[in-house]
Amino acid sequence: MYTQAGEIPIRRALLISVLMACAALVGTVPSGAMPTGAAPAIAWQTRWNDALFAKAALEHRFVLLDLHAVWCHWCHVMDEKTYRDPGVQALIAKNYVAVSVDADSDPDLTSRYGDWGWPATIVLAADGSEIVKRRGYIPAAQMVSLLRAIVDDPSPGPSVAGAVSITGNSGGTQLGAPERKSLSKIYDQLYDSRHGGWGEVHKFIDAAALELTYAKIDGGDAAALTRARQTLDANLRLIDPVWGGVYQYSDAVDWSSPHFEKLMSFQADDLRLYSEAYARWRDPRYLAAAKSLYGYMTKFLGAPDGGFYVSQDADVSVAITGHEFYPKNDVDRRATGMPHIDTHEYTRETGWAIRALCKYYDVTGDLGALAAADHAARWAIASRSLAKGGFSHDRQDRGGPFLDDALAMSQAFVALYRSTGGRDWLARAGNVLDFVNGHLREAQAGYIAAPRADKGRGVFRQPVRQPEQNAELVRVANIVLYYTGNEKFKQMGIHGMKYLVAYARAAPEQFHADILVADRELSGAPIHITVVGHKGDPAAQALHAAALRYPADYLQVDWWDPNEGRLPNPEIQYPQLGRPAAFACTGSACSAPVFDAGKIEPAVRAA
Repeated sequence: MYTQAGEIPIRRALLISVLMACAALVGTVPSGAMPTGAAPAIAWQTRWNDALFAKAALEHRFVLLDLHAVWCHWCHVMDEKTYRDPGVQALIAKNYVAVSVDADSDPDLTSRYGDWGWPATIVLAADGSEIVKRRGYIPAAQMVSLLRAIVDDPSPGPSVAGAVSITGNSGGTQLGAPERKSLSKIYDQLYDSRHGGWGEVHKFIDAAALELTYAKIDGGDAAALTRARQTLDANLRLIDPVWGGVYQYSDAVDWSSPHFEKLMSFQADDLRLYSEAYARWRDPRYLAAAKSLYGYMTKFLGAPDGGFYVSQDADVSVAITGHEFYPKNDVDRRATGMPHIDTHEYTRETGWAIRALCKYYDVTGDLGALAAADHAARWAIASRSLAKGGFSHDRQDRGGPFLDDALAMSQAFVALYRSTGGRDWLARAGNVLDFVNGHLREAQAGYIAAPRADKGRGVFRQPVRQPEQNAELVRVANIVLYYTGNEKFKQMGIHGMKYLVAYARAAPEQFHADILVADRELSGAPIHITVVGHKGDPAAQALHAAALRYPADYLQVDWWDPNEGRLPNPEIQYPQLGRPAAFACTGSACSAPVFDAGKIEPAVRAA
C-alpha cells in the first residue's frame, strides 16, 4: 500500500494559483453527496466565500477547510476513515464551519496552499486569520486532538509561520552571484546521484530542474548530461506499460513504488521533456515514452469537444487500489472497472496539453498531434476566453481570472506559432500577456496569482505571488519579446524577475531551478532559426520541419512567407533568393543561407 500519507504539492512548476469569492450563499452537500465519500453527519459547505466567515463569526465557530483533489488517494482515505469517525463529526458539528473544495477547481486557493499538498487541512478564525495548516492524511484520533486543542487554545500554531515574506523592491533585475550560487547549490545537493532525480523521498521528473539540466548540457556540462539521462531512464519505470501515461511519482527512491494517479500536469511536462530528449539523443526508448504519453493524453484525457480533462484516479474504489488494479492487462482492467477520470475541462490543463502536443509534433512531425493542439486551442478560445485577452478557468469561477490559466494559454499560443508560423497565434500570446499586465501586475515587483479581493479577511487581504508562476511569466514574456521585438514584453520579464531576485535573496535554501532557468533566458537570446519561403512550397516546409527538430526548447523559429508581409519582428532583413532557405542567427550575426534541411543543425552550431 501507499507509504506516504499525503500527496506531493501539486505541480512544482505547476503552477499553483487567493481567495476572493464573495458570493452571498453557501452551498451545502446533502448526506452522501460528497464524491469521495464524506461523512453524512458533516454538513460540508462547497462554496468558498466570505459568507463562511460571516457564519463562523455569527455562530462563534472556526472555519475548517478541507482542500482535496479528485485523484488524491489519501483524500479518499481521510474521507472514509477520519471524517466518518463519530468523535470528529461531533466536534465539527459543534465548533466548526466545514468546507470541502476540489483544489483543481480553484487556482485561487491552490496558489495559497498548494505547497501543503493534498489533502490540506486549514483551520481559520472567523476573522480570516490562520490557526493551523496540516499536510496529508490525519488519522481520526489525531484529528480529534487537533480539533479539541484549537477550541481550547485558538492561538496560531507553528505551522502558520515561516512563509517567505517579500516586501519592497530588491532593486535587482538579474540574479547576483550569491543568489545564483545558493540556488545552484540546492540544485546540486538535491540530485540523487545513485538513483537519479531530485529529492530524497518522492521521485518524479522535476520539469524545471530537467530544463535547467538541458541548458547546462548545451553549455558543455558533462555531469548534466549524466543527470539528464539517468533521470529520464529511471522515470521510464513510472510509465504505464498498458494504457500509457505517467504515474504521479514514486514514494521509493529507486522509482519502484508508484502512486498511480495520472495528472495532466505530469503528462504534459513529461511529453515535452521526452520529446526533447529524443530530439537530442535519438534514443528509441525516449520516443516510445513520448508516444505512450501522447496516446494516453489523447485517448483518456482528451475531451470530444477539443479540451482536455484533469486527471485519472489511482484507485477504482477504496477497496480496489491502484496497486491491485494497474498490474493487470487491458482486458482485466476493464473487467474490474475504470479509475475515475475528472472530466472537468479547465483552461490551465488544456493549455499545458497544447504546449506539449506542439513539442511532440515539432520533434516527430505527427500531424495528429498538431491537429489536436489546434482543436484544443480553438475550444479554449470559444469556451473560456474573456474580453481583452483573458481566460476563465472553468465555465464559472470563484474569483479570477487566474494567472495559471493565462500562463498556460500564452505558452500554448507561442508553441502553436513556432509549430505553424501562424501569426494569429503569436498575436493571441501577446494579448494574453497584455491582459496579465493589466490585471495581475503587482506594483513593486512580480505578478499575483489572482486579483485582489475587495472584501478579503485576514490572510486573504493580501494577494499571493508565487515564484513558479513568476518564473514562467518571465520566460514566456521574454520569448514573445524576441518574436515581436516589442519592448513592453521585455519590461514584463524584468518586472517578474525583480520579484524572483527578491525571493531568491529571502529564501536561499529553497529548491527553485525555475528561477535559474528564467534568469538564464532573460540574460541571453534564444537560438533563432528563420525559414524564408512560401508556406505552400515543399522545400520550405522541409526546412521548417528541420528547424523545429533542433534540440533545444529555448528556441525561436520564424517562417517568413513574403506573401504575408514583414515578420512580426522585422529587425533582421532576410534576402529572397529565388528558392527557400533557412538562416541561423545569434545576437550579432546570421549564417549563410542553408538550402538543405539536413544542414540546419550544423549551421546553428556554427553560428
